[in-house]
Amino acid sequence: MKIEFETYIVFIAAITSFFGVFLSNGIIIGVPAIANDFAMNNVIQNWIPTIFFLAMAVFTVPAGQISGKFGVKKSLLVGVVIFLIGSVGAVLSFSTESFMLFRIIQGASVALVNVSGMAMVVAAVKPQNRGKALGFTVTGIYLATSLSPVICGFLVYNLGWRSIFYAVIPFLVLCIILMIVKVPQDWKTYEHDSIDKVGSILYAIGIMLFIYGFTNLVNQTGILFTVAGIIFLIVFAAWELRQTSPVFNMNLFKNTKFTSSNIAALCSYLAIMVVTTILNYHFQYVRGWNAQLAGLILIVTPIIMAIIAPNSGKLSDRIHPQKLAAIGMAIATVALLILTFLTNETPVYVVVVAMILQGIGMGLFSSPNMNAIMSSVPPKDAPTASASQATMRTIGQTMSLGMLTLVFAWVMGSLPLSTQYAGLIVQSSQIICGICTVACLVSIFASLVGIKSKDEFNTKRPN
Repeated sequence: MKIEFETYIVFIAAITSFFGVFLSNGIIIGVPAIANDFAMNNVIQNWIPTIFFLAMAVFTVPAGQISGKFGVKKSLLVGVVIFLIGSVGAVLSFSTESFMLFRIIQGASVALVNVSGMAMVVAAVKPQNRGKALGFTVTGIYLATSLSPVICGFLVYNLGWRSIFYAVIPFLVLCIILMIVKVPQDWKTYEHDSIDKVGSILYAIGIMLFIYGFTNLVNQTGILFTVAGIIFLIVFAAWELRQTSPVFNMNLFKNTKFTSSNIAALCSYLAIMVVTTILNYHFQYVRGWNAQLAGLILIVTPIIMAIIAPNSGKLSDRIHPQKLAAIGMAIATVALLILTFLTNETPVYVVVVAMILQGIGMGLFSSPNMNAIMSSVPPKDAPTASASQATMRTIGQTMSLGMLTLVFAWVMGSLPLSTQYAGLIVQSSQIICGICTVACLVSIFASLVGIKSKDEFNTKRPN
């Protein structure tokens, strides 16, 4: 049976999305072993995941213009090749400096891969099948979220930390071969535009300062960095509005559907990303479970998401995507409302029910929301829309981590996380879940605003 090239594109996008998250989340399991090998102190050790995240954030917006100018297929191919180089380099690293360099290379390449991969799916797949295709891509992200800690834990325990990167290499090689052999066409949307170097630099400085500052808000330095980051991002936005070839077309935000869907995505990431950490603390420090048991229970939510997301994406091709997104976020709100009243006496089945509801809600929300973002802009702006969605995810995750740090510092001060202070952990968790519930409500409202907007969804593909 002949497989259409669109199917290969969706497969490539899903696989590359999976391994981008795999090396972002899963590497945390290998951090102690890596730190031991390179004799890192605790400060340097914490930069192993952070430096990847920062590099990815810095290159996300420029990646949109690059992939539009040089072609989304070519950009994805180059991104995967650089991703491969970064992974091989990480395996061969002989010092802290060389390892961190290759982590930066990986983060930058994943930014290009994520943006161009999503844009290529939108460009190649027929509009009536777009939601379904994006649903499978989103599923790759959720599967990586759930499986990467388990897989990486097994690899590190049995084969050492370098095996994490060995595991990625054959799949990246497969994607390179498939793109060369099975994807005959490329799509260029900004071919005649010049690269906005000043805008890229302003964005890079702004997002770095904001991310570093917001995750260190407990310190005065963190506040200063956050404010400086916001100022740079405001200057970036003002600069972009004056450019004929901006690195990010700010005029897209005049479209209510695009803006509302991005706000909904930002609030969803802010609300949901921290829940796994909260539940992990609850299981280990409040209930006294071991890490293995806690990890097994925590898989429930992302697995439910992975089951629901492709189907909700397919459904969003027939039903208004923002309606589905609003329904999904309403279900997630119920889950967070339950967790807001979580104590050490809450029955385990109640916690599991909340996790299942969260999985259903986010599965219903994610693919339709992605479809709404990608379908609300002209075909030529698909790379920018993809970069926007990725940026919302980055900022949402940053704000989520910053909120976690702030609340725990406010409630617990400098006390360590342990079963001895279970009551304070419960109190901190309840406050955070309450804030997250409000963020979910904002996400619902944003989706509803988009439904009522008279702006039309785009039903065309780039040439």
